[in-house]
Amino acid sequence: MKLLRYGDEGQEQWGLVDDDGKTRSLSDALVGFAGDALSPAWIDHLSKLPPHTLPFLKAEHRIAAPIPRPLNFVCIGLNYADHAAETGGKIPKEPIIFLKSLSAFSGPFDDIKIPRGSEKTDWEVELGVVIGTKACYVSEADALDYVAGYCTVNDVSERAYQMERSGTWDKGKGCDTFGPVGPYLVTKDEVPDPQNLNLWTEVDGIRRQNGNTKTMVFGVKTLVSYVSQFITLYPGDIIATGTPPGVGLGIKPEPIFLKAGQTLKVGVQGLGEQTYKTIAA
Repeated sequence: MKLLRYGDEGQEQWGLVDDDGKTRSLSDALVGFAGDALSPAWIDHLSKLPPHTLPFLKAEHRIAAPIPRPLNFVCIGLNYADHAAETGGKIPKEPIIFLKSLSAFSGPFDDIKIPRGSEKTDWEVELGVVIGTKACYVSEADALDYVAGYCTVNDVSERAYQMERSGTWDKGKGCDTFGPVGPYLVTKDEVPDPQNLNLWTEVDGIRRQNGNTKTMVFGVKTLVSYVSQFITLYPGDIIATGTPPGVGLGIKPEPIFLKAGQTLKVGVQGLGEQTYKTIAA
């Protein structure tokens, strides 16, 4: 299934995309259902609904992030060897974990705000893994049992704040709107191999990133298991699994960074494409 959420900020509702690409409301279908959102029982309930019986949306609506604001927005650094090389980083021996501020969480078509004084705002398309079942100390063999589905994520980053302002990466990762998610949550049954998905970024119509998840240093199973050894993951939590090469920081001979007034498109194969403008904060 392709699930989404629609509506103004703070008033989002669940929807489903049918085989014809039309959005249908799940509001009535979820009335009286007691299961937790994104749990296996919840997804099973929705999977049994005949899509043609669900009402179409009656008007245009904002498409929001396809999950409610998570408890944990976990990111993995330098998880593609070729991206590590282009940024001058070493391939890590263990996954690099950092947390993205929840104020960064935003929708797939919402404007991206360039922070005041920023000169090095950058893009990072990533495969997002959405947790469906509470995960704590899970094994790698069982890791996918805890996954509800997958989504497109852009780990927007301000490189000067991240690398030149002392401390950890958080200052460059958690600015408002720096975590667009969606447009869809695609349930895991429709993504049989998360380690073979193309992902890309276009800036003002120029393709900047072209990658495939098969070149990850640490795959999805490893990451879910590994993160759960340190952070208890809850339904709706996101793990953004790292970015392939082609970020602005790595462009030669001179890096290229974002400024207000540009258009970005970011996508992952089968999971949908984000499109947004950059504006001044």
